[in-house]
Amino acid sequence: MRKILVGLSGGVDSAVAAYLLKEQGEDVTCAFMRNWDSLTNDDILGNPTLEEDQCSQEKDWDDAQAVADKLGLPLLRIDFIEEYWTNVFEQFLTTYRNGRTPNPDILCNRYIKFDKFLEFARSKDFDTLATGHYAKIGTYHGKTALMKADDRNKDQSYFLAEINRSCLDSICFPLSSIDKPQVRRIAEELDLSIAKKKDSTGICFIGERKFRQFLSNYLPMKPGRIIDVHGHTVGEHQGVLYYTIGQRKGLNIGGTGPYYVIGKNVERNELYVAQTSDESWLYSTSCIVTNMNWLADAELPLAMQAKFRYRQNDQEVTLERLDESTVKATFPQGIRSVTPGQEAVFYHEDAVIGGGEIDQVFQQDMDLSVLIQETVDKGTANGR
Repeated sequence: MRKILVGLSGGVDSAVAAYLLKEQGEDVTCAFMRNWDSLTNDDILGNPTLEEDQCSQEKDWDDAQAVADKLGLPLLRIDFIEEYWTNVFEQFLTTYRNGRTPNPDILCNRYIKFDKFLEFARSKDFDTLATGHYAKIGTYHGKTALMKADDRNKDQSYFLAEINRSCLDSICFPLSSIDKPQVRRIAEELDLSIAKKKDSTGICFIGERKFRQFLSNYLPMKPGRIIDVHGHTVGEHQGVLYYTIGQRKGLNIGGTGPYYVIGKNVERNELYVAQTSDESWLYSTSCIVTNMNWLADAELPLAMQAKFRYRQNDQEVTLERLDESTVKATFPQGIRSVTPGQEAVFYHEDAVIGGGEIDQVFQQDMDLSVLIQETVDKGTANGR
């Protein structure tokens, strides 16, 4: 019998994870992590806070407590607010200031759930840390590895690609082999109050607020020109930092469309777009990935699969090592909207080989951002 600490979020997945472990005869204790304090954090910068955000956080705690009571399990409450601010939120803002698109859920898993939370579990003599993630601990070439969950529709291994390899022997994912409908059925059979609770979406510290509205409190809006690939000004953006490659909605460009974001220049405060007829600008054929976190050993170069964003279908790539923490992924078939700042995650035989930050994106060995800039500048000059 293992002594297991389960992260109980107030959602249905972690609730069923705790139940399954208890049914297996494990010694289970639950813990609720409080990572964001809307009132305190927003007051630091004098920003307004919506009452609903505060209530939703406490509602999650109430839901977690109700689940723990129903299952007859003890529940701890732990604050990682300072750690989250420093390691997740500040890094999130820095990446946005640089004109890139970060993924705070990946940062949270790396620095909080499978670092600070795991440290807490070990300090209390727990053998194992468990969460409600849809992922699996298995073996790859004879060594412990992070694997895709059986439910490929819900698989969340993408979000776990930055966790420390050394923690793999100390964690488990009880939902590794069941699907979401089955999780819902178990919760309903147990008559859990959260059986039909909606899955959480988006970023935890934004809550019910609109993303752009929230971000403007920390990164003030600075309107500027929206320019098409031919050098024509077609609209005005609200702040170049708030847009991401491939974005179509929210551009507010009149006339014929649709338009897609293909690039941006933070220094010039310019946003670059293309219409469907020019959407080839969204496609790249290779990219450089930096700060690689290796979760399995692999002899490179190697043909494997990759995801450059969550929910993306597996993409066939060839991965080659440039140095210990830098790789080049090549995909001559072309992949749409590979975006600097986002996470590239590489898989082989369902094992997560590793993940890192997309740094440079190329189209036929030409830096795509440079190519777009040169084309826009040429079009602008000809237009004059």
